[in-house]
Amino acid sequence: MKFIIQKNIILDVLSKLQGITGRKTNLTATENIYIKAQKDSISLVATDLESGFVGEYPATVEKTGIVLINSRKFYEIVRDYPTTSIQIMREKGQNIHIGSDKVVYNLVTGDVEDFPEIPIIENIALASLKAKDLSEMIEKTIIIGGISHDKRAHINGILFEKDTPGEVSFLRLVSTDGSRLSLVEKPILKGADNLSNTGFIVPKKGLGEVLKFLDGDEIVQIGLKNGKLIVKKETETILIQILDGEFPKYSGIINKKEDYKITLDHKLFLMLLKRMSILSSETYKGVHFKFEENKLIATITNPEYGESEEEMAINYKRMPISVAFNPKYFIDVLNVMMDDSINLYLVDGEKPCLLTSVETTEFISVIMPMRI
Repeated sequence: MKFIIQKNIILDVLSKLQGITGRKTNLTATENIYIKAQKDSISLVATDLESGFVGEYPATVEKTGIVLINSRKFYEIVRDYPTTSIQIMREKGQNIHIGSDKVVYNLVTGDVEDFPEIPIIENIALASLKAKDLSEMIEKTIIIGGISHDKRAHINGILFEKDTPGEVSFLRLVSTDGSRLSLVEKPILKGADNLSNTGFIVPKKGLGEVLKFLDGDEIVQIGLKNGKLIVKKETETILIQILDGEFPKYSGIINKKEDYKITLDHKLFLMLLKRMSILSSETYKGVHFKFEENKLIATITNPEYGESEEEMAINYKRMPISVAFNPKYFIDVLNVMMDDSINLYLVDGEKPCLLTSVETTEFISVIMPMRI
């Protein structure tokens, strides 16, 4: 094997793959990257047994071949390499040779036979949508993180489902941790029929890796094959093993009642929440909100630190409502919303609170009240 590749091309992908190859598995080979040199390109393959990646990149290939190389060390070498192009060479039975006459690395290679089987991802019917739409959907649902000690699929995964309420089909993502829920949907550009009508659950940690590869105005394709979610770009593909389990029924808690809508200034409400959260702790998380005529009064009392109260002017004409929430949940939601104003739907002090954009209903967040 012998090829030369531009540093900026390979460095970008190696940096993104560290999340996959850095995870501990029961197979040491997953700490490595599988590299195959072929004609005028190279293929890079990585996996943590739950998520997998295959990418193809242009290179000047003088001799084809396959090698298994430690991902972390390879990334660090490329990152700090002093030239804009890097030569990589390996003679049969020898270590990998990286560099030139002045800067040389000779690294021990792994046995390619130990690397997990590379799945075939050709000739699969996929659906298309905007990469920036999928990125936004993941960002708005992954804010509800998984719980490491909880093995339930709906806690550690995000529901993918297709909905066709009219002529246009939508992809919907939903996540929950029992205390809150996020739902976001975007239109499918084409190939909606290639997506199953049955929803499936995808691990949040795998979608976190997908997020790293979604940028620009490109089109991305998605589909399901042999129990794996496939996310395909022009030269890069990510595969994620879906989770076994059922997602709880959620339709009953996302119904917005217009009579209970309160419109709030996004920035003012977010800054209030951040100031309130200064005195919160693991033991005392709750902030008490009192909605009165044309004002919101927020208070927090924490015996460990002290107490705080703040008043915010709002347009509110109904009976007073007193309710407590974890401010972090609101902050997480508002941080992924770009609107100047947001709609808050609040019935009373016991029922869930809903948040949406004023401009669109593509995104809905549900937050359960606390008892303090």
